[in-house]
Amino acid sequence: MAFSFNNGEGRRPGRRFGAPHAVSEINVVPLVDVVLVLLIIFMITANVMEFGLDIRVPEVRRVQNTAQDLPVVSISKSGESFLNEKPTNIHLLAQGVHERFRNATAVYVRADKETPWDAIAQVIAELGEAKFEVKMVTAPTDAAARRRR
Repeated sequence: MAFSFNNGEGRRPGRRFGAPHAVSEINVVPLVDVVLVLLIIFMITANVMEFGLDIRVPEVRRVQNTAQDLPVVSISKSGESFLNEKPTNIHLLAQGVHERFRNATAVYVRADKETPWDAIAQVIAELGEAKFEVKMVTAPTDAAARRRR
């Protein structure tokens, strides 16, 4: 903390003429400097942080637009399975859906387009064995990109 001295200005009675005394005010300039530097650091790093799983679903010509509130099972490129973005064991997947979503009869399966088919087939088999309707998640192809091909 920094102190500044008042050299005789604003004398108080009972003090010697010209005797310095400490001013009891907080120096705000260093505080503002630190806050601005932290703000700049957070602004720069906010763009770098990733949110959620990086899964690119396959693109198809015709996509059925559904907006049902169902559990989502995601499968990454390496074959890891996630239930609503929380890692889960493939053998405990159906049990996890039953526990977290009591009335669910269907499940969205969202797999990266580079995921090996074996991992997708295992997840579909586990969910089918538990009597869940499996709905695959796809993305529509870009019509302009399709015409250029």
